[in-house]
Amino acid sequence: MSSKPLRADARRNRAKILDAAGEVFAERGVAASTEEVAARAGVAIGTVFRHFPTKQDLLGAILKDLLADLTSAGDTDLFAFFTRVVTAAAEKKVVVELLAREGVAVGVEGPVAALGDTVDRLLAAAREAGAVRADVRLDEVLALLTATAQGALWGGWPADLRERVLARVFAGLVA
Repeated sequence: MSSKPLRADARRNRAKILDAAGEVFAERGVAASTEEVAARAGVAIGTVFRHFPTKQDLLGAILKDLLADLTSAGDTDLFAFFTRVVTAAAEKKVVVELLAREGVAVGVEGPVAALGDTVDRLLAAAREAGAVRADVRLDEVLALLTATAQGALWGGWPADLRERVLARVFAGLVA
C-alpha cells in the first residue's frame, strides 16, 4: 500500500475489511479465508489484496487497529480501561494465535508504548480521585494488566472467570 493518504471510500473499505476479518477469524479460526473476509465486508477480493497483500498483513492490521482503538479509548476510568483491554485480548485470541503460528512480526512497539502512556494517565487520575491506593505504581498496574490479558488470551477464560479475576485484581488496587 502506498504512503499517500487514502481516499474516503478506500478508508471505508479498509474499515469494513478489518471489521469483517475480525468476525471471520473469530468464527472460523485458521480455516478462515480472505475470500470469506471479502464477502463479509461486501467488497471484491482484489480490494482486500490492495489493502492487505497477504493474510499476515491483514492479521497484523487487525492487531494494530485493536491497540489503536484501546489507546484512543483512554478517556474512561482505569478500571473500565483495564476491563476493556482484557476483554479485547480474549476476543482477539484467534488473531494472536494465527500471528504467533505464522511467526509474523507485527511491529506494535509504538501502539504498545501509547497503551502504557494511557495507563499512566488513567492511574494518575484514579489516584487523584482516590479510586486507587496512593502506593500503587505504574509498573505494578502494567504487570497486572499484562498478566491478566495474557491469561484471558491464552487461558481461554470464560467470561465469568474473567470477571472474577478482574474483581480480585481491582480489589487489590482500590483505596
